[in-house]
Amino acid sequence: MNDEKDSFVEPGHELADKVEDPFIGFLHAIIRVVVKVLAALMVMVIVWGIGDVVYVLYQRLVAPPFMLLSISDILATFGAFLAVLIAIEIFINITLYLKTNIIPVRLVVATALMAISRKVIIFDFGEITPLFVLGTAAVVLALGITYWLISKEP
Repeated sequence: MNDEKDSFVEPGHELADKVEDPFIGFLHAIIRVVVKVLAALMVMVIVWGIGDVVYVLYQRLVAPPFMLLSISDILATFGAFLAVLIAIEIFINITLYLKTNIIPVRLVVATALMAISRKVIIFDFGEITPLFVLGTAAVVLALGITYWLISKEP
């Protein structure tokens, strides 16, 4: 009899012939199709995000004073750029999952660090509370320590 772990192998994987339960194999095939759909949708989000970056930059540059960016304009542009980069990281997470059937934890944590960093970069300190800043700092610290622990050589 096969090991228990062999019965949970993705279809198309080299161990797929060992899947004993056809229903589990069918469910894995459905999940694989869903992940591929998510990857296609993420590409659409990335393309849409690039259009948003161009639009935000254009809007900021044509508004008076013409061809000058204020600090808030630069931060809004950075936010739009970083949102696209985060979408690209999520796409990479999805494609790595499709290739390996393993969730790349280090890349997921790095993506989370990038997302929280984006939030910090676009903070409007006139609008947020000190407790929000402390909470964000705790998240950044926790993610930083997690990334360090995951990356650390044993």
